[in-house]
Amino acid sequence: MSEANRKARVGVIGGGSWATAIAKMLLTNEQKINWYIRKDEVIERFIRLKHNPSYLSDVAFDVKRIHFNSDINKIAEMSDILIFAVPSPFLKQHLSKLKVDISGKEVISAIKGMVPDENMLIAEYFNQYYNVKLENIGIIAGPCHAEEVALERLSYLTIACQSRERARKFAQLLEGKSIKTVVSDDIYGTEYTSVMKNVFAIASGICHGLKYGDNFQAVLISNSIQEIKRFVDTVHPISRDIKDSAYLGDLLVTCYSQFSRNRTFGTMIGKGYSVKSAMLEMLMIAEGYYGVKCIHEVNKRYKVNMPITEAVYNILYERISPSIEIMLLCDNLR
Repeated sequence: MSEANRKARVGVIGGGSWATAIAKMLLTNEQKINWYIRKDEVIERFIRLKHNPSYLSDVAFDVKRIHFNSDINKIAEMSDILIFAVPSPFLKQHLSKLKVDISGKEVISAIKGMVPDENMLIAEYFNQYYNVKLENIGIIAGPCHAEEVALERLSYLTIACQSRERARKFAQLLEGKSIKTVVSDDIYGTEYTSVMKNVFAIASGICHGLKYGDNFQAVLISNSIQEIKRFVDTVHPISRDIKDSAYLGDLLVTCYSQFSRNRTFGTMIGKGYSVKSAMLEMLMIAEGYYGVKCIHEVNKRYKVNMPITEAVYNILYERISPSIEIMLLCDNLR
């Protein structure tokens, strides 16, 4: 079989709930997948139990269709398409072990965060540090909690790539009976929205913890989508409809859903937990904690009016009282 006709081999990087949901979607369309999970003992339990022992444990897998490996290089060598689904703060830690040249591969980011310290989008990071062409990078965006995907509740994913042809190819890997897909060429807007909606979900949670009601929440979220629009239109000014599900839809589900860890984290902060104690009790990563610092740093260059983002930053990093900061924020909402 020629190289052009050979079926692409897909590798999943990550062992959490979103990586597990992505693997489930892939196996609807792919006969076999490669899967990097960093701990051998987790792989051994996964194979024995036929489900991820740590995340979405109700989801059963035919493990004969999965090639597991705890060596990221082996998975990279065996795969033409790599889907990264690891928490953004740990991306560099995983990549530090990568010795295989991935510049010629196609990379899909399912990461809803930025690379800390560099304050870079995931697509930018792979482009600049691993020489992956931007047109070979895809972004999974939209309202897509892993728990609902795993439960096969109807979900809509947006697959963004500068090449619409490649975006459609990536979309075909994931679509199925309960997964509808749309494509976009807005990799910057969708990625920044994926980061910022977590920040606003923390704000929503803080306000919930402070016992603000639904009326105020509606005002907060309507101001949040305006803040997203101001920022993405400044950073990457192209024609986009901010009401599309990749933007507004993702914001709404992250701010309101019972599955939103960022809202849960914010609620704990609003109730008086310290950042450290909230993280310890959750046992999961709230991407918005890291994302708000990245956006704060990036916005020093653009100086977009972002009162909600700054309020969350002040609460989490400047240790300003949530009740005082939100009271001050109220004067900036309309």
